[in-house]
Amino acid sequence: MRRYSQITIAIHWLTALLVVAAWFTAEGGRHARADPPYLHFTLGLAVLLLVVPRLLARWLGAAPRVEDPQSRWMDLAARAGHTVLYLFLIALPLSGWYAASRLGIQVSFLGLDLPALAAPVQGAPGLIADLHETGGTLILWLAGAHALIAIWHQFVMKDGTLERMNPLTANDLAESRE
Repeated sequence: MRRYSQITIAIHWLTALLVVAAWFTAEGGRHARADPPYLHFTLGLAVLLLVVPRLLARWLGAAPRVEDPQSRWMDLAARAGHTVLYLFLIALPLSGWYAASRLGIQVSFLGLDLPALAAPVQGAPGLIADLHETGGTLILWLAGAHALIAIWHQFVMKDGTLERMNPLTANDLAESRE
């Protein structure tokens, strides 16, 4: 297997789009109590939902084998980078849900009311909310680094990294040229 499955590729790119959209729809601080960012909640929880099949596929060995394995440190760095991204994809939606609960905001996902993760408070929602806000920007930087590393692999190392996650197959590209 040289490429990820079409489903895995679709989940990857959908997750990337949802993370960016969630960042753009974020509304923090005092404004969140008065005008809760329900679209932001939905986007964030969709990211959390999509992490489940991604992790299952990864644990079941659905990732294509690297044809030209790099040095051990590069393999270790790639694993660490992916682990950090997955941790953020899980921690950010959960910390946002927790922060919303602390603000006393009812969180729902696609019409389903979710239970509060914490008791509401009158003042600031606390450190987890601050970490959520910082983490939201940090995941964009991490995703950008992830993309730059993939581009470096593709064009400098010439190892076909981008082809593994390209939604178009070689046949699709050939047909589009005709």
